[in-house]
Amino acid sequence: MANWSDPRMTTNASPTSIGGQAAVHAGLRSYMLSVYNYMASGVLLTGLVAMLFANSTIGQNILTHGGALRWLIILAPLGLVMWLGMGINRMSENTAKTIFWVYATLMGLSMATVFLIYTRESIATTFFATAAAFASLSLYGYTTKKDLSGFGTFLIMGLVGLLVASLLNIFFQSSTMSLVISFIGVLLFAGLTAYDTQKIKSMYFMVQGSDFLGKAVVMGALTLYLDFINMFQFLLSFLGNRE
Repeated sequence: MANWSDPRMTTNASPTSIGGQAAVHAGLRSYMLSVYNYMASGVLLTGLVAMLFANSTIGQNILTHGGALRWLIILAPLGLVMWLGMGINRMSENTAKTIFWVYATLMGLSMATVFLIYTRESIATTFFATAAAFASLSLYGYTTKKDLSGFGTFLIMGLVGLLVASLLNIFFQSSTMSLVISFIGVLLFAGLTAYDTQKIKSMYFMVQGSDFLGKAVVMGALTLYLDFINMFQFLLSFLGNRE
């Protein structure tokens, strides 16, 4: 998103001494824990909002007969995440955090249709399956010594292709193509989870001790949040049982 991952800032801690290394490791753990806490809280907020909205009379009316309002709810998160991505270097840390929570809330409204389409049991099963896969993949990205940066271009190209295929399928309405898109989507966001975790970890060494650290936490949480949500949605296409 924009150039948030390259703020061009210098670090203040020196890892050359034992004390410096200990400080870096402690700082990295604190940084990654903050990223995961924000990400998990955002997912929880989205799920609660989606469930409450889907179970309300107003929510059901909007989602089934909302017209322009329904499309506004669906498209609003896209505009908000673009604003955050492009303006992160100019906005304050508190503003970035506020936008993150608003975005998670809007995503909850947008994803409420899931509770109208799929059974509660299949949603829960898919959620826990996604959580287990996400945790494993993110742990791999954090601990692996292998440089995953080379996969970045391939994954981004795959996402572009996935988007084009999804747009085309709006017109073709092919169930087979939908399954293929979902399968590829799960694989792509599985790869992105590991790749993004390693990138977020590396980001710490660029922003430690700088004013950008707090905003890097927010953007890292948003990145992993999107990986989780997208993996969940694509996986639900396979595991979800319709009402």
